[in-house]
Amino acid sequence: MTPSGLPALLSASARRRPGHTAVEDPPDAAISYGDLEALCARVRDRLAALGVRRGDRVGIYLHKSIDALAAQFGAMKAGAAYVPVDASAPAWRPAFILTDCAVKVAVIEAQLAPAFREEIQKLGKPVPALIELDGVGGGKQLAAALDRLDGSSKAPATQDVPVEGKDLAYILYTSGSTGKPKGVMLTHHNALGFIDWCRDTFAPRDDDRFSSHAPFHFDLSILDIYVPIQQGATLVLVGSDAGKEPQGLANLIAERKLTIWYSAPSILSMLAQYGKLESKNFSSLRQVHFAGEVFPVKHLRSLKKLWKGPRYFNLYGPTETNVCTYHEIPEVVPEERTEPYPIGKVCENLFDRVVDENGVDVPDGAEGELIIAGPNVLQGYWNLPDRTASAFYVDAKGERWYRTGDIVTKDAAGDYIFVGRRDRMVKRRGNRVELGEIEAGLYRHPMVKEAAVVARKDEESGVRIKAFISIKEDGKKPSIIELKKFCADTLPAAFIPDEFAVKDALPKTSTDKIDYQRLMEMN
Repeated sequence: MTPSGLPALLSASARRRPGHTAVEDPPDAAISYGDLEALCARVRDRLAALGVRRGDRVGIYLHKSIDALAAQFGAMKAGAAYVPVDASAPAWRPAFILTDCAVKVAVIEAQLAPAFREEIQKLGKPVPALIELDGVGGGKQLAAALDRLDGSSKAPATQDVPVEGKDLAYILYTSGSTGKPKGVMLTHHNALGFIDWCRDTFAPRDDDRFSSHAPFHFDLSILDIYVPIQQGATLVLVGSDAGKEPQGLANLIAERKLTIWYSAPSILSMLAQYGKLESKNFSSLRQVHFAGEVFPVKHLRSLKKLWKGPRYFNLYGPTETNVCTYHEIPEVVPEERTEPYPIGKVCENLFDRVVDENGVDVPDGAEGELIIAGPNVLQGYWNLPDRTASAFYVDAKGERWYRTGDIVTKDAAGDYIFVGRRDRMVKRRGNRVELGEIEAGLYRHPMVKEAAVVARKDEESGVRIKAFISIKEDGKKPSIIELKKFCADTLPAAFIPDEFAVKDALPKTSTDKIDYQRLMEMN
């Protein structure tokens, strides 16, 4: 067995383009392919000295940085799967995640280590071996931490551990219905199937400059990181603070001459509204990808008027499949269009069906749950066999189909239309009500900047629906009566919310999605 999997992508690019810039970390840090390969090899050697073997897990508890990226590759070079966690999250969450999957070693910032140890002790679990960095930046802090360890006992030089496609490459933890995160297990085969599809579909170039907007613990980061690394292109890291400040973010995209952008639609909506895009040069931008939530058409239309050059792709898929359908947005978004664009057709390397609750295929045009099979689909959830079993439909031939939980229908062109989440459907006065449809209706209001809807159990009526909205900065706050009337004019009667709350901004998760759990707790 020869070394393969994701680390081989970096090694191949380092041999081919050793002096080319692999990663930039604004404002002034960067690393070449040759230096990145060497740093990752040092991480591999230290992990091996700490007892990490093929099949182990290594935690990455660092802010986004060249250091974090090198730690991820180093873990895989040692034959382990990396488990990235949100460095800005309360300490209990990383502690739960990294003990849940029993990491052998965690690479961590020293400032985070005391609270991490304390939370693990509360769980009654052993603290894993830690490689502590004084901070992050340019790979220098990681190199310094390795120097300190080598000063005590030098790690023997090793080789990349050969892996098979079935070996885990990484575990990404997502929110679980029980309130505890669940680990999505993805193999080198899963990741490479997706990355190769991206290469074939988007035709990246050696001179491309990719954005890295998503946190490394979010599935959007897989395209961000591995497609440019495979190509020998350049990845430009976008920090969490810069990623949420529209004018600064717009400046970064223009000044760094990014060619391929990928983020959640909410970030692009923010750029279109507040980034002052008309005052900057974005001529380098070739492609704009978005995924993770519905892109309100009015904001998409505004963005396309400001960024006229790129091709736009709507990418859809849960963490469990990464991208499984895609749709290229037409050059012109008609002024009269209000409904979101389709999520498109299934990726060419995957298989799709739309089924009813019994797993029976529904006719074209009927609503059903989208299920997916193929190389991108997860192996299962870490240490949750029952949850894994319920996530799949196994057909008569023994083929496993992942239940996305998304309700779709197919239009006349054969593209999937996203109807809503299976778990966001509620029954109200005998009607099936999809909360996402109410949100789409609220976005049609000219003053609405953000909209999110939650349903709460109610003893008298069964369910009460509450809508949370934020208003554009230059907009006049509408009254509750005005909002009720607007909904009455645009939505079926059963879809009109019982309550409204107007906020300065809606809460977001670390991956810039609406935080529905927090909304459920808000007045």
